[in-house]
Amino acid sequence: MELSESVQRGLQTLADPTIFDLKTFTVFIEVAFRSLLSAHSDHSILDQPELKLIEQVCLKQCHVAVTSCILEGVKLNADKSTVSSCLEDNRFESERVEVFYSLFQKHKGDLETLLSSIGSGPPHVNDVSWRLEYRIKNGHVHKNGDMGRSLEDVQFNCTMEQLQDLMGKMKDAAKSLEKATQF
Repeated sequence: MELSESVQRGLQTLADPTIFDLKTFTVFIEVAFRSLLSAHSDHSILDQPELKLIEQVCLKQCHVAVTSCILEGVKLNADKSTVSSCLEDNRFESERVEVFYSLFQKHKGDLETLLSSIGSGPPHVNDVSWRLEYRIKNGHVHKNGDMGRSLEDVQFNCTMEQLQDLMGKMKDAAKSLEKATQF
Protein backbone atom coordinates (compact mmCIF):
# COMPACT_ATOMS: atom_id res chain seq x y z
CA MET A 1 0.00 0.00 0.00
CA GLU A 2 1.24 3.46 -0.90
CA LEU A 3 1.02 5.81 2.08
CA SER A 4 2.22 9.39 2.35
CA GLU A 5 5.18 10.32 4.54
CA SER A 6 2.94 11.99 7.14
CA VAL A 7 0.78 8.86 7.36
CA GLN A 8 3.89 6.71 7.74
CA ARG A 9 5.19 8.98 10.52
CA GLY A 10 1.84 8.72 12.31
CA LEU A 11 1.87 4.93 12.03
CA GLN A 12 5.44 4.80 13.34
CA THR A 13 4.39 6.90 16.34
CA LEU A 14 1.47 4.53 16.91
CA ALA A 15 3.87 1.58 16.78
CA ASP A 16 6.10 3.08 19.48
CA PRO A 17 5.54 1.04 22.72
CA THR A 18 6.79 3.94 24.86
CA ILE A 19 3.84 6.05 23.66
CA PHE A 20 1.16 3.38 23.15
CA ASP A 21 1.36 0.24 25.27
CA LEU A 22 -0.55 -2.76 23.91
CA LYS A 23 -3.75 -1.98 25.85
CA THR A 24 -3.76 1.68 24.80
CA PHE A 25 -2.93 0.67 21.23
CA THR A 26 -5.88 -1.75 21.14
CA VAL A 27 -8.29 0.87 22.48
CA PHE A 28 -6.96 3.40 19.98
CA ILE A 29 -7.42 1.06 17.00
CA GLU A 30 -10.98 0.23 18.14
CA VAL A 31 -11.71 3.97 18.42
CA ALA A 32 -10.33 4.54 14.91
CA PHE A 33 -12.63 1.92 13.39
CA ARG A 34 -15.59 3.25 15.39
CA SER A 35 -14.91 6.79 14.17
CA LEU A 36 -14.98 5.65 10.55
CA LEU A 37 -18.20 3.73 10.98
CA SER A 38 -20.13 6.18 13.13
CA ALA A 39 -22.82 8.24 11.45
CA HIS A 40 -22.01 11.31 13.53
CA SER A 41 -18.80 13.25 13.81
CA ASP A 42 -18.06 12.79 17.50
CA HIS A 43 -15.32 15.19 18.57
CA SER A 44 -14.95 13.41 21.90
CA ILE A 45 -14.12 10.04 20.36
CA LEU A 46 -10.46 10.39 21.35
CA ASP A 47 -11.42 11.27 24.94
CA GLN A 48 -11.23 7.65 26.13
CA PRO A 49 -9.83 7.25 29.65
CA GLU A 50 -7.05 5.00 28.33
CA LEU A 51 -5.88 7.76 25.97
CA LYS A 52 -5.83 10.65 28.49
CA LEU A 53 -2.06 10.44 29.10
CA ILE A 54 -1.18 10.84 25.42
CA GLU A 55 -0.73 14.29 23.95
CA GLN A 56 -3.76 15.45 21.88
CA VAL A 57 -1.63 16.44 18.89
CA CYS A 58 -0.05 12.99 18.86
CA LEU A 59 -3.47 11.31 19.13
CA LYS A 60 -4.82 13.31 16.22
CA GLN A 61 -1.77 12.64 14.04
CA CYS A 62 -2.00 8.92 14.77
CA HIS A 63 -5.77 8.93 14.21
CA VAL A 64 -5.39 10.48 10.76
CA ALA A 65 -2.61 8.03 9.92
CA VAL A 66 -4.41 4.89 11.03
CA THR A 67 -7.75 5.85 9.44
CA SER A 68 -5.93 6.65 6.19
CA CYS A 69 -4.25 3.25 6.35
CA ILE A 70 -7.55 1.50 7.09
CA LEU A 71 -9.36 3.19 4.21
CA GLU A 72 -6.52 2.53 1.79
CA GLY A 73 -6.52 -1.14 2.80
CA VAL A 74 -10.27 -1.43 2.30
CA LYS A 75 -10.10 0.43 -1.01
CA LEU A 76 -7.43 -1.96 -2.30
CA ASN A 77 -9.14 -5.02 -0.79
CA ALA A 78 -5.84 -5.76 0.93
CA ASP A 79 -5.19 -9.25 2.22
CA LYS A 80 -3.38 -10.18 5.43
CA SER A 81 0.08 -10.27 3.86
CA THR A 82 -0.35 -6.79 2.33
CA VAL A 83 -1.63 -5.26 5.57
CA SER A 84 1.03 -7.04 7.65
CA SER A 85 3.81 -5.97 5.30
CA CYS A 86 2.67 -2.35 5.39
CA LEU A 87 2.43 -2.28 9.18
CA GLU A 88 5.74 -4.09 9.67
CA ASP A 89 7.41 -1.56 7.35
CA ASN A 90 6.18 1.07 9.80
CA ARG A 91 7.71 -0.71 12.84
CA PHE A 92 4.64 -2.55 14.13
CA GLU A 93 5.38 -5.58 16.30
CA SER A 94 3.60 -8.84 15.42
CA GLU A 95 1.15 -8.50 18.36
CA ARG A 96 0.05 -5.10 17.10
CA VAL A 97 -0.27 -6.36 13.54
CA GLU A 98 -2.59 -9.13 14.81
CA VAL A 99 -4.73 -6.68 16.79
CA PHE A 100 -5.00 -4.35 13.81
CA TYR A 101 -5.73 -7.10 11.28
CA SER A 102 -8.39 -8.81 13.43
CA LEU A 103 -10.28 -5.50 13.70
CA PHE A 104 -9.66 -4.82 10.00
CA GLN A 105 -11.29 -8.15 9.09
CA LYS A 106 -14.15 -7.57 11.53
CA HIS A 107 -15.08 -4.18 10.06
CA LYS A 108 -13.97 -4.58 6.44
CA GLY A 109 -17.44 -5.41 5.07
CA ASP A 110 -19.07 -2.42 6.76
CA LEU A 111 -16.32 -0.12 5.52
CA GLU A 112 -16.66 -1.46 1.95
CA THR A 113 -20.38 -0.71 2.09
CA LEU A 114 -19.66 2.78 3.41
CA LEU A 115 -17.07 3.51 0.72
CA SER A 116 -19.30 2.20 -2.06
CA SER A 117 -22.06 4.59 -0.97
CA ILE A 118 -19.83 7.58 -1.58
CA GLY A 119 -20.15 8.98 -5.10
CA SER A 120 -17.09 9.26 -7.29
CA GLY A 121 -17.80 12.71 -8.64
CA PRO A 122 -20.28 15.53 -8.94
CA PRO A 123 -23.61 14.90 -10.65
CA HIS A 124 -23.70 15.37 -14.40
CA VAL A 125 -26.30 15.84 -17.11
CA ASN A 126 -27.56 12.53 -18.47
CA ASP A 127 -30.47 13.77 -20.48
CA VAL A 128 -32.42 16.90 -21.40
CA SER A 129 -36.18 17.06 -21.36
CA TRP A 130 -38.13 19.58 -23.40
CA ARG A 131 -41.43 21.32 -22.96
CA LEU A 132 -43.56 22.91 -25.62
CA GLU A 133 -44.72 26.44 -24.97
CA TYR A 134 -47.49 28.09 -26.89
CA ARG A 135 -48.91 31.58 -27.27
CA ILE A 136 -52.39 32.37 -28.57
CA LYS A 137 -53.15 35.90 -29.67
CA ASN A 138 -56.33 37.33 -31.05
CA GLY A 139 -58.02 40.67 -30.94
CA HIS A 140 -59.43 40.21 -27.45
CA VAL A 141 -57.35 37.75 -25.45
CA HIS A 142 -53.66 37.03 -25.06
CA LYS A 143 -52.91 33.68 -23.47
CA ASN A 144 -49.58 32.10 -22.63
CA GLY A 145 -49.31 28.53 -21.56
CA ASP A 146 -47.24 25.41 -21.71
CA MET A 147 -47.83 21.76 -22.19
CA GLY A 148 -45.45 20.55 -19.53
CA ARG A 149 -44.14 21.17 -16.05
CA SER A 150 -43.06 24.52 -14.78
CA LEU A 151 -39.55 25.59 -15.61
CA GLU A 152 -36.97 24.92 -12.91
CA ASP A 153 -33.51 26.46 -12.69
CA VAL A 154 -30.78 23.87 -12.66
CA GLN A 155 -27.17 24.64 -11.90
CA PHE A 156 -24.36 22.28 -12.85
CA ASN A 157 -20.67 22.22 -13.67
CA CYS A 158 -19.09 20.59 -16.67
CA THR A 159 -15.94 20.62 -18.73
CA MET A 160 -15.71 22.54 -21.99
CA GLU A 161 -15.92 19.25 -23.90
CA GLN A 162 -19.07 18.20 -22.02
CA LEU A 163 -20.62 21.63 -22.61
CA GLN A 164 -19.91 21.45 -26.35
CA ASP A 165 -21.43 17.96 -26.44
CA LEU A 166 -24.53 19.20 -24.59
CA MET A 167 -24.89 22.17 -26.96
CA GLY A 168 -24.60 19.86 -29.98
CA LYS A 169 -27.34 17.58 -28.63
CA MET A 170 -29.58 20.55 -27.88
CA LYS A 171 -29.11 21.95 -31.40
CA ASP A 172 -29.94 18.52 -32.86
CA ALA A 173 -33.09 18.36 -30.72
CA ALA A 174 -34.12 21.88 -31.80
CA LYS A 175 -33.66 20.97 -35.47
CA SER A 176 -35.72 17.80 -35.00
CA LEU A 177 -38.46 19.81 -33.32
CA GLU A 178 -38.41 22.39 -36.09
CA LYS A 179 -38.74 19.68 -38.75
CA ALA A 180 -41.59 18.06 -36.83
CA THR A 181 -43.56 21.30 -36.68
CA GLN A 182 -43.22 21.98 -40.45
CA PHE A 183 -45.40 19.04 -41.46
